[in-house]
Amino acid sequence: MEYNELGIKALQEGAYEKAIEAFMKAAEEEPDNPVGYINIANVFASLGDTERAERFFQKAITLDENAGSALYGLGNLYFTNDRFEEAAKLYEKAIRAGLNEADAFFMLGKSLKQSGNSKLALPYFQRAAELAPDDLEIRLAYGILLAEMELFEEAGKELRFILEKDEANVDAHYNIGVLYAVSTNRKEDAIHHLEKAFTLEPEHTQARYIYDMIKMGEQS
Repeated sequence: MEYNELGIKALQEGAYEKAIEAFMKAAEEEPDNPVGYINIANVFASLGDTERAERFFQKAITLDENAGSALYGLGNLYFTNDRFEEAAKLYEKAIRAGLNEADAFFMLGKSLKQSGNSKLALPYFQRAAELAPDDLEIRLAYGILLAEMELFEEAGKELRFILEKDEANVDAHYNIGVLYAVSTNRKEDAIHHLEKAFTLEPEHTQARYIYDMIKMGEQS
């Protein structure tokens, strides 16, 4: 069994030190192969050692500027540390390098949104939803962004799809409740979904607040 395989086996067993040792040997054995460095970086990232994870991801990218998994991994590291603009550039490079996966488009969209570029984020959320149509986290984020951009009809479709798949999705109930309240005359539907949100999650104070506001408006 070669060192990268040994490292993966050690990781599966939760033996992080053994995994690092095996991946280090893999990198020593093939110093021009980025895979060992990527594996080391991933372990350090999972352990919260940002500095060493960054160093090994950058080493892998130095060896292969189109190493999609290294670009994506470093992007995740920067995103976790609120370095959203840097993360967005790395996700974009990873996609250009051929990482045509829903998560890469989704994280690029999230990074752009966090950087204040919601309009630029929208097509990446859309692409992520196309690539992973059953991923409710992606569909929810896409629906919320559509609603924020006042594309209410499209947002409603996304949120209703989520509730068809997961009737107990608190965030979908809350957001479609708000959507009905602000963009339609369907006050009863808004009340129903907001009530559902704070019934499922009693600490959802925002859902209860908007629910109470609509109720007070009906009584006045």
